Amino acid sequence: MIQPNKKYRSVFISDVHLGSRISQTEVLCDFLKNNTCDTLYLVGDIVDFWKLERSIFWPQSHSNVIRRILTASKRDTNVKYVIGNHDETLRNWFHDATFSFGNIEIANQFEHQTVSSRKILVTHGDLFDNVIRYHKWLSILGDKAYSGIIFINFAIDKIRKFLGRNDWSFSTYIKINTKQAVAFITKFEDALIAHAKSEKYDGVICGHIHTPAMKQLDKFIYMNTGDWCETVSAIVENHDGTFEVLLFDPVSNQMKTKWSSTIL
Repeated sequence: MIQPNKKYRSVFISDVHLGSRISQTEVLCDFLKNNTCDTLYLVGDIVDFWKLERSIFWPQSHSNVIRRILTASKRDTNVKYVIGNHDETLRNWFHDATFSFGNIEIANQFEHQTVSSRKILVTHGDLFDNVIRYHKWLSILGDKAYSGIIFINFAIDKIRKFLGRNDWSFSTYIKINTKQAVAFITKFEDALIAHAKSEKYDGVICGHIHTPAMKQLDKFIYMNTGDWCETVSAIVENHDGTFEVLLFDPVSNQMKTKWSSTIL
């Protein structure tokens, strides 16, 4: 794993989907074991209650992720859990802006302050997705289709490795080359950016659409954590104030920097 035993100021991960067969928990356990932080943001969809309601799937590696998070919260790490759409059941547990589950703070969103005291909105993003808000049945159907695509992705990846070919993502290819998918991602980003700006934030960090990103718009920054099913990615904040988007490279078995920014 890249930079083992490195301590970050903050780490942001989302869309782990524990309880789902497509969750890459082994890599996440390795990442959490070898990297620590002052604050760990779990940016939604950590546990996939949608999948668990249909069938129970919970191998030991999924429990290991929970154990890593709980161990971090008992030590020197502030753990903040943002609720997403797949774990929206948690929204039924509280009526205040935030509540605590042991040492873990849980809320729909948090405000993160950077080294230079810039304000960053941390939210999952599902509240800005009209399909989720108004047509949940359609989003559940889409979730089933997405899981099928990821399984196809895994199969293609194994075949290409057997043939000695480089990695190629079928699901990413669909996202990039389907106009509807590109339009959806653009609308999602625009809506979230507009909201964060209207609330006087200097940037936003979200998940939900499983598409890691870092975009600088003048003095505003948009960052997406990606996911731990398909892209296997995270956002980290260093103690000097720089942010990085890390993506897993299966060839070197390391998390590598895809984008970095010093704007904040």
